[in-house]
Amino acid sequence: MEKINKYKLEIVVFICGAMGMVLELVAARVLSPYVGSSNLIWTSIIGIMLTFMSLGYLIGGKIADIKQDIKDLSEFICITAIAISLIPILETIFVNQLINIIDARIIVAIISAVILFGIPSFMLATASPIAVKLKNNELQEVGKVSGKISSLSTIGSIFGTFFAGFVLIPNIGVSNIILSSSIILFILSIIIYPNKSKKYIIYMIIILIVILGLFTLGRYTFKKEHPDIIKDIDSEYSRIWIKTLETKGNQTYKTLQVDTGTESYINEQTGEMGAQYLKYYDLFEYYNKDANKTLMIGGAAYTYPKHYLNKYANNKIDVVEIDPKMTQIAQEEFGLDVNNTNLKIYHQDGRTYLNKSNEKYDTILIDAFKGFNAPFELTTYEAMSKARDMLQENGVVITNVISSIKGENSKFIQYEYSTYKAIFDDVKLFAVNTDEEEQTQNLILIGIKGKPQINQYKKYEYEELLNREILDFKSDKTVVTDDFAPIGN
Repeated sequence: MEKINKYKLEIVVFICGAMGMVLELVAARVLSPYVGSSNLIWTSIIGIMLTFMSLGYLIGGKIADIKQDIKDLSEFICITAIAISLIPILETIFVNQLINIIDARIIVAIISAVILFGIPSFMLATASPIAVKLKNNELQEVGKVSGKISSLSTIGSIFGTFFAGFVLIPNIGVSNIILSSSIILFILSIIIYPNKSKKYIIYMIIILIVILGLFTLGRYTFKKEHPDIIKDIDSEYSRIWIKTLETKGNQTYKTLQVDTGTESYINEQTGEMGAQYLKYYDLFEYYNKDANKTLMIGGAAYTYPKHYLNKYANNKIDVVEIDPKMTQIAQEEFGLDVNNTNLKIYHQDGRTYLNKSNEKYDTILIDAFKGFNAPFELTTYEAMSKARDMLQENGVVITNVISSIKGENSKFIQYEYSTYKAIFDDVKLFAVNTDEEEQTQNLILIGIKGKPQINQYKKYEYEELLNREILDFKSDKTVVTDDFAPIGN
């Protein structure tokens, strides 16, 4: 058996460890537009990948005992490179179709994780036991070698986690990470392969062409399947799709999708906001005629702040949006004027702002959903108590909740209604889209502090919205706290 160059195997396990964690982060981003990014989805993805890694350690150890050849390690890494290059194709032809067949997103997430990421996770995991065996043949110190290899693989995983999360995803995007990972592993497989003949070189050139061809085909297939997607953007927090949507009457809407949910959309002809639920935020001027300063938690494409600034020219609005990329998109794609003197933008977490800010507001609007998932830290008694304290006397909090009024999907609104009732002097609930009580929809929850003066002159203007109030809603759920928040992601 040929002598293996010093440190070559250490480099291999470090890179394979790093790639394993890069792949895990990429998996969540690839699948999020189809299945979301809730804790259950993350748990499913991580569980599947760990399962295949365990199998990889097991099978890799058996192969190492039988063959003890670095060629096997090289070939496994090359297979991993090919499998990773298939991810864009599988995303389009498999996941995109599967979500239309199976309603349960967790099942879709599990099956998709197996098909897209099972083989790469398995192959990457074989590196460690094979490297241990090969190193042990050189040094005859099993414990020391095993500890060293395991440590390097773990250090690689740590590096891959931080480098992918903080640098790669927000700067080069998931698609380019997939291609780069495939190429890096392909090159690594060549480096460690012994005695490279001309036949081997030709063989590897063909494989490289196949990898590039598969990746290119994947991107082409994605664009063909999603002609409405203008841009596919990765930020520090989300995978974001900017899309165009044509409706009846030749009206075209530009939309912003995060995970599975459409966060914002505007009429490209008129510039008007398209989401019906946003109109309910204007009820602040009905419930408190003296309101002139507003806080909005959750900006997305800033469609409501734009509407607010146009309609209430003398009012001020502060927007808390955790993702700076969202603000950039709002400027470039949705016409936000960040230089408007009545607009202040804070790029930070909404709960952090509630905890630390000393500002006072007449109105607080909460629209911090990410698809169908709510950040639980903005739903609790502690968070809403902070919001109430931040209100001027007779102020209102208006929150968008995605839930059903009754049935299995009504738990969220029931928990939130109980929580608001425990904090505010009066609570009102509106159904935005339908009277079907078991259908999931936008529900508007309003918490009122004190006894604000109703603006009777606005009653006729908002009559249609006010008639959608649910007058007999009751909840037997407990109050949501930071310690007990059985909702959201």
